[in-house]
Amino acid sequence: MIRECIVLAGGLGTRLRSVVADKPKCMAPVGNHPFLYYLLQYLHRQGITHVVLSLGYKAEQVIDWCREANLPLEISFAIEPEPLGTGGAILHARSQIKGNEFFITNGDTFFEVPLADFYSFHQQHKSSLSLALKPMVQFERYGSVQLDEKARITAFLEKQFCAEGLINGGIYLTSMEYLQSLGLPQKFSFEKEVLEAQVKSGSLYGFISDTYFIDIGIPADYEKVQVDLGQP
Repeated sequence: MIRECIVLAGGLGTRLRSVVADKPKCMAPVGNHPFLYYLLQYLHRQGITHVVLSLGYKAEQVIDWCREANLPLEISFAIEPEPLGTGGAILHARSQIKGNEFFITNGDTFFEVPLADFYSFHQQHKSSLSLALKPMVQFERYGSVQLDEKARITAFLEKQFCAEGLINGGIYLTSMEYLQSLGLPQKFSFEKEVLEAQVKSGSLYGFISDTYFIDIGIPADYEKVQVDLGQP
């Protein structure tokens, strides 16, 4: 089982400004804790021992909180010198990872994927890059992902109304070796220049997990997470 995870936590939280002013999205209060607390507790329960926080906007707020929070994980910090895009942020944080393989997750999404099962799936399929996918009905806020009968990802479809389908849940599993082989620039979008660019290679696989999922990027879901996670 892999014990390391990069958490992309540098977002500005622009769509949450009306309810969470002047904080990175991952520090949005949920009950008595920032959202990041619940995400780190989940990673700890799943066997992760080392988390690299990829930070940008108001990074010092996150660092100060981590140093005072007595967290049950080893935390490293990778601060972007400038906005690098999701892909650039991953490459920048990669220097803090000790092993070859690692998980990646978003700091504003909580997707309760069983990581040991996800890792077994990744190994079984000899995947270069695996995505955790969430089944969803009646949605238009997310693009959808198509799989073939072997769980290989065949297409990423644009956002449009979908009666039912699979969405990218924002948890990935990949390796240093694979990312280095792609010859990526310093600043780029992981979604565009890795996922969409490599889908035709046949080396991306989708692990379906119908477990709890929430993305706090909009005020309605931020209100919902207060009930789901923020109750004592």
